Amino acid sequence: MTEPADQAASKPRIKINPPVFFSSAGLTLALVLFAALNPEIAGTMFGATQQWIIHSAGWFYVVAVALFIVFVVVLAISDYGRIKLGPDHSEPDYSYLSWFAMLFSAGMGIGLMFFGVAEPIMHTMSPPVGEGGSIAAAREAMKITFFHWGIHAWAIYAVVALSLAYFAFRHNLPLTIRSALYPLIGERIYGPIGHTVDTFAVLGTIFGVATSLGFGVLQVNSGLHYLFDVPNTITVQILLIAGITGLATVSVAIGLDGGIRRISELNMILAVTLLAFVLLVGPTVFLLQTLVQNTGAYLSDIVYKTFNLYAYQPGDWIGGWTLFYWGWWIAWSPFVGMFIARVSRGRTIREFVIGVLLVPVGFTFMWMTFFGNTAIHLVIMQGVTQLADAVAADTSVALFQFFEQLPFSTLASLIATILVVTFFVTSSDSGSLVVDMLTSGGAEDSPVWQRIFWAIIEGVVAAALLLAGGLGALQTATIASALPFTMVMLVMCWGLLRALRIEGAKRLSLRQATVVPPTHHIPVPWQKRLRNLLHHPMRSQVARFIQETVKPALEEVAQEIKKLGMEVRVQEGEDGRAWVEVSHGEEIDFFYSVHLRPYVPPSFVMRDTLIRREEELKYYRAEVHLREGGQDYDVMGWSQEQLISDVLDQYEKHMHFLHLVR
Repeated sequence: MTEPADQAASKPRIKINPPVFFSSAGLTLALVLFAALNPEIAGTMFGATQQWIIHSAGWFYVVAVALFIVFVVVLAISDYGRIKLGPDHSEPDYSYLSWFAMLFSAGMGIGLMFFGVAEPIMHTMSPPVGEGGSIAAAREAMKITFFHWGIHAWAIYAVVALSLAYFAFRHNLPLTIRSALYPLIGERIYGPIGHTVDTFAVLGTIFGVATSLGFGVLQVNSGLHYLFDVPNTITVQILLIAGITGLATVSVAIGLDGGIRRISELNMILAVTLLAFVLLVGPTVFLLQTLVQNTGAYLSDIVYKTFNLYAYQPGDWIGGWTLFYWGWWIAWSPFVGMFIARVSRGRTIREFVIGVLLVPVGFTFMWMTFFGNTAIHLVIMQGVTQLADAVAADTSVALFQFFEQLPFSTLASLIATILVVTFFVTSSDSGSLVVDMLTSGGAEDSPVWQRIFWAIIEGVVAAALLLAGGLGALQTATIASALPFTMVMLVMCWGLLRALRIEGAKRLSLRQATVVPPTHHIPVPWQKRLRNLLHHPMRSQVARFIQETVKPALEEVAQEIKKLGMEVRVQEGEDGRAWVEVSHGEEIDFFYSVHLRPYVPPSFVMRDTLIRREEELKYYRAEVHLREGGQDYDVMGWSQEQLISDVLDQYEKHMHFLHLVR
């Protein structure tokens, strides 16, 4: 057969959404050229931009992130929490254990490596308020660190992931940010407004990933300098970006299963190894005590810290820390949100929120406690002040100076350097996948060269920002690129809430709509009812029923609807299902279908299980599906008149729903 070869030959070499692709690439390259050709001017401009955002828009970031937390928590505890991220009949694609493991891996990254030691020490020695180097400062340092890495970050991710999963899996819209605006602007998401929203998401993702890559290369350079005395210079860092970006492009070319999945597994093994190592060789009991105390202090102060802008204290501390983190998480949210959405299909909103807010945060709190409190213990209780001095001089060396105080320091530093490199590769690979999907209109099978293109762009952006001002330029680019996307996220919340309210009205209409007595309730001989209850038909029997009874009933209804001037169609799928769809213009269309759904027979009818194959033991039901998914009732054996009555019952409920939302 030549069909596969023909299909391969006809596969397009380019699959992009031109307005988003070219505008994103053009704006990114323009900024890169500006930063590379005029590094001093770019550095000055970045500094001025950061100052303006801190003083004029800092309150907006703080309020927006607070709203995101309230939004996802309220959704989880409300009636909307029972709604599935997918059709009503869908089941989760992954078990709880697998799902938690993937959320666990998503909660890790270069940031944990870079800030695990540096942030607690810096807050201890230079707190935003009070005297540094004290026990009180150490307690406050861990509260601040937990605050920056706690549920606020994951609430930001949850907003994007919820919107993507809900509209993609429940309403079959593209897996792009624009789909969240569908309840607000309808089909116009495919026009300039949708292009603009996706472009903001692309720019935020590129600069968010570039920031992580910049942190990563600074730390890799410090690790190589510590291990092999490699010079710690901007030239070496640019060369490292080029080399590690090359590894990322190889990972892209290998593919998801062969590349990023295996590197991610290596990440998890190395990270857990380091975590266990620090717990065992550090002050173990002290670390377990502080983990409990830090968590309690975080929970008790969460409202106060959420809204604390340090308005009564002079200085720009909040801009270099809290606002930078909020901008970083927002810039990363399309990337992490899309990953979380793809692995959460079939979960309810309540399951999703509980899992996303609690599971990754639990691991992050352990990481920050074991690394941060061990470092604080060394500085304050053991008098290793050179660690604090080294962190103050260069945050990228914090982790390696920390390992110097522990046994097997060279081995631990080598593992940490390898871990940062693998995080670098997976961040670049995954980030390029997300950017490629956004710039190709949600396509998941785009050509490999497009992902390679975006992986290279991310490396180039990281290099340009390092040239233009190092760490300060990375922070400014993150905060600035996240500002427009914060506004997009607020609109996403509005769109998701509106869609959920419409769905709530639909559910209410299905329960409360008054319909005429259905004719399928006419008396049926009890012997026939009993036979139907105990009959477990084969696939061929149900398929024949759909062809000979269901489809003619749907066509009969469609003919009458056409006489009334409505647009209607009856179709059948390759899987044997048949459906009728009635168009209502700009309002939500009516959809009614009958599916063949397989089941394993109950134990009392299972015989010869050692001889017959499992597939032969399956029986099938002719189940009704509406737009929301399966309705869990079987129409096998119904007459055409009874089927027509059921279609009209559901259509009347649909019309009642449209009346409620008009």
